[in-house]
Amino acid sequence: MSPAGHLLSPTSSLPPLRSLITLKGQQVFAALDYLQELYCPVSLSRAVTSQLQHTKAHHDQVARPVDSGYVSEDDGDVDGDVLDVDPECAIDALRADVFERNFTIRWLTILIARAEELLFEDEDERERVVDKASYVLSSFTKSEDEEDEEDTGITRNFSFGLAISPISSPSESNEPGVQERVIIDVRLNDAPQDTIDHTDVGLQSWGASIVFSDMICASPARFGLDRATLGSSPRIVELGAGTGLVSLVLAKALPHLDITNATLIATDYHSAVLANLQSNIQLTGANVQACSLDWSAPVLETPLDALADVLVATDVIYAREHAMWLRDCATRMLAPGGVFWLLMTVRPNGRFEAVIDTVEATFQGTSPKTPDGRYLRILGQENVDKRRGVGRGDESGYKLFRIGWA
Repeated sequence: MSPAGHLLSPTSSLPPLRSLITLKGQQVFAALDYLQELYCPVSLSRAVTSQLQHTKAHHDQVARPVDSGYVSEDDGDVDGDVLDVDPECAIDALRADVFERNFTIRWLTILIARAEELLFEDEDERERVVDKASYVLSSFTKSEDEEDEEDTGITRNFSFGLAISPISSPSESNEPGVQERVIIDVRLNDAPQDTIDHTDVGLQSWGASIVFSDMICASPARFGLDRATLGSSPRIVELGAGTGLVSLVLAKALPHLDITNATLIATDYHSAVLANLQSNIQLTGANVQACSLDWSAPVLETPLDALADVLVATDVIYAREHAMWLRDCATRMLAPGGVFWLLMTVRPNGRFEAVIDTVEATFQGTSPKTPDGRYLRILGQENVDKRRGVGRGDESGYKLFRIGWA
């Protein structure tokens, strides 16, 4: 299937997608490897340029046909000297073939859309298929100049409707207030992940952070985000902030809720994630501090030397020890009377299927305790539906935990 071999075209070599359940993982990955080898080294524009240059340089030679895979090796009416065609020119010609290109784009698009139909035992294998297919598909949109540029990720724009309760005057006290809405806009960068280091997942904005941002804007009072509950200068800390979406939304929303002097601290551990987080804070112009925090060995120095009125975290647990580290860290950071909001992603399949259960198991005990005997417990929980167009295919929904002192 290699383009350096018999130069088979995508139309003749890609497995049909009519019935995905019959495809084996080896077949799918072989096809994706072939497409990556064929299309990803150069862009279409560069292939076309190369083909035109080759044609111009050999204008005095008779053009020879290239076996694009439509012609069988058994056909005897093909001139034998076709094998003398310059391999590089032949590959460039195939890359520049618009019909083959469009066929490949359709094939990849269908594969990604119907990936759930693949009967793979390992959910990670399905995710790798989607990731690889998406990578190859994205190569068709790159210009020649973009190929030479470093991948700096993508800039994303988020908008959430913040509900503001009206303040009625005495003369209007008997009339129901009309709830106002303010649009909260956040612009941030999702940086490219290092395929070697799987711990840098915080470089991307995951579905849980988007859903939680929407929830707190839709009903801020539900989360105690009002002056009566928090006062004018609360301390709010996000744990495992990643791109910082939730903290950035809070920074823009709180002034509209008459909370004018809040201290917002977005924490993470991975150095690359922290660098991107700081960049997003500057991009948005938000009053948020970025700070390093290792849950397994927290160093609570400035600006983390004071207790937090509110802790927030979204989709931050991927192993049992993460839940225990998070609990122990939160026990040291949360103020008496404070609340810890944790939104976890429900993944019904794959290696992270049981991770959400570790939250309930970890927060149901009576340790660790503070010097005055307090400990953190789950005070309430609810299921949250998945939002259309938000999150990855392996996410079926979310679970919101309200954690506080017992």
